[in-house]
Amino acid sequence: MNSLDSNIQEHYDRQGLDEAILAALTAAGKDISHLKPEDLAPIDEFHIRGREATRELASQVQLNSSHKVLDVGSGVGGASRFLASEFGCRVTGLDLSDEYCRVARSLANRLGLDSLVSHLQGSALDMPFEDNSFDIVWTQHATMNIADKPKLYSEIARVLQPNGYFAMYDVLAGPVSPLYYPVPWAPDSSISFLTTPDKLCELLNASGLRIMGWRDTSEIGREWFKEVAAKMQQQGESPKLGFHILLGPDFRLMAQNQVLNLNENRIVLIECVAQKPA
Repeated sequence: MNSLDSNIQEHYDRQGLDEAILAALTAAGKDISHLKPEDLAPIDEFHIRGREATRELASQVQLNSSHKVLDVGSGVGGASRFLASEFGCRVTGLDLSDEYCRVARSLANRLGLDSLVSHLQGSALDMPFEDNSFDIVWTQHATMNIADKPKLYSEIARVLQPNGYFAMYDVLAGPVSPLYYPVPWAPDSSISFLTTPDKLCELLNASGLRIMGWRDTSEIGREWFKEVAAKMQQQGESPKLGFHILLGPDFRLMAQNQVLNLNENRIVLIECVAQKPA
């Protein structure tokens, strides 16, 4: 593993994460011996707008039980488990973090989804899969840590079957710079590599993928943050289960900067679906 990958893995790894999540679930009144997917919703999908954004992206690719899906940058496996439980498809998660993969496997097992969902530790720049292996390649808020974007999208195109879809929901560079740090994906600029919407279009086209759908959801994201803030203020305390478990003591500053970056157009949120030609 190169030094960049090591720094990225260090940013995300939290020792004892599985145990911390189970303790938070118990504190929130959940029966960890009989977990349901909705019990994990507050921590399950580590991206802006959570499960709502996942549902919207899934609706664009018409998932069904015959599909083989690759979730690139799968994190603790929230989207992977949701897609498998909701649509019956087989999902393989790939993530650079050993700890995230371990937690993802544990949670899939607790939900009885281990026959449909698997998680592998590995790099998105050197995927351990044969050509044309997947009907759908999926990624949400994962490419921000990847510097070699041409290699990333060429790998995605390689493992995707002809006529298959690449579905992404990502944080891109906005027209204003620089970013406020730290943010959830990086403590500073050393592991943060955002591309612009125009450049992303170029990269996808160069990899042989045809853009079929494109939506800027930045304003929807801003409204979501307002709703989250209002709900937290009304409750008067932080929830027992949330992204703070994944991000550690700097969570509040990361979240504040995330909102500032979005409100000041330093980042934008893009949902995109592209297809690999036959």
